[in-house]
Amino acid sequence: MELRINRRALVGLGLVAAVAASSLAVLRTDSGIASSHREAPKTAAMPQIDNTDVYAFVSPDKADTVTLLANWNGFQEPNGGPNFYPWDTGARYNIKIDNDGDAKTDITYQWTFRDEDKRGTTTFLYNNGPVTSLDDPNLLFRQRYTLKRITPDDTKTLVSDGIAAPSNVGRASMPDYGTLRAQSIKNVPGGGKTFAGQSDEAFFLDLRIFDLVYGGDLSEVGQDTTRGYNVNTIGLQVPASDLALKGDAKRNPVIGVCSTTDKSNGDKYVQVSRLCNPLVNEVVSSAGIKDAYNALDPSKDADVAALVARVTDPEVPRLLETFYGIKAPATPRNDLVEIFLTGIAKQNGPIKADLNSQVLNKDAGKLRPSEQLRLNMSIPPSKDPNRLGVLAGDLQGFPNGRRLLDDVVDIELQALAGAAQSGKLVPGLTDKVDKNDKAFGQSFPYIPLPSNVAVNQR
Repeated sequence: MELRINRRALVGLGLVAAVAASSLAVLRTDSGIASSHREAPKTAAMPQIDNTDVYAFVSPDKADTVTLLANWNGFQEPNGGPNFYPWDTGARYNIKIDNDGDAKTDITYQWTFRDEDKRGTTTFLYNNGPVTSLDDPNLLFRQRYTLKRITPDDTKTLVSDGIAAPSNVGRASMPDYGTLRAQSIKNVPGGGKTFAGQSDEAFFLDLRIFDLVYGGDLSEVGQDTTRGYNVNTIGLQVPASDLALKGDAKRNPVIGVCSTTDKSNGDKYVQVSRLCNPLVNEVVSSAGIKDAYNALDPSKDADVAALVARVTDPEVPRLLETFYGIKAPATPRNDLVEIFLTGIAKQNGPIKADLNSQVLNKDAGKLRPSEQLRLNMSIPPSKDPNRLGVLAGDLQGFPNGRRLLDDVVDIELQALAGAAQSGKLVPGLTDKVDKNDKAFGQSFPYIPLPSNVAVNQR
């Protein structure tokens, strides 16, 4: 794949006009409460509804299917009882698909939860004995869920009585947590599978970028900030044809993926959290627009000058130049527009490759720029995957979707510093956290089992 950029400006998509005509009024925050690892002021106070990560990849053991994972409620200390980490029963947890490139949702997979709490006034314990199955009477608190597939024309209930895997209380309470995970995986019509429950926090990274970008001298890198913590995960594995425009994954292989949370607000639900590409709302958005971004539909992205400007003239390269003397690439950053807003295709801009834009779908209409995680479902799983994904020539990796093994911090730092333009990696620009501390699974849902060891004992 040719990653070297010519310096021509992005044309043909109307992005410049959209930026010029945009208004900050689109970013009103009164329509929602307002994600990723405590990055927005309001969701930081409501971890149950806070999206932390989204993954989308061709299933490595079933290449005709796609696996979608989304996480919430990050930084779960394994010993954080007695209530541990339930799903919010007043929320709707969504994974959304745009398969025609107009930035509007074509398919929504929606999970809602309900409680079964038998503790009453008799005990404070989550369970009153070892739990060996999801229906074990010793498990005093469990959550059931309903999964729906929603399109503009139809709503289908795929699962009506699923049981979420519980929080991993500890070795005495749950001596074989793997069995509980296995029992929680449900089949869905059409050959798919779904899962809801606690998992290992598989996003490996050194989050101390916020200390003046790793202390101003890269002396603080190398610590996996999320090591030992857990998250809540929903997962779905479905045939690629279930996601593709017109059900044809050969003619229309590219999808856009986002995850959102809707929170009940009286007699209606409002979107309060959103996550598509990793780290966008953490280190691309400015503090003043983070809550509003969480309430924003992707179809509105191109109308918001404040948001688009954070892509075309990003802050991180300026910080890297200030602290490390790495010269910031010239603006406007049309390479980043492709990576984050349009998908990568030769006709979209300076990155001369056809990779993961919906314009590659033969039946798609006019593309509208929007911040989405885009996946080309026709690219098969890599036999020798590289943690740096597309930057290392591994076309099945980020930013073409996102696998669990993709080192998105290093990839995004390199891209922001201009590696997608030059075709060369910037030496030394890394957080030195290259892999997760737990191995990934070989079958759905792939994400590791949650830890039951206190973080401060690791």
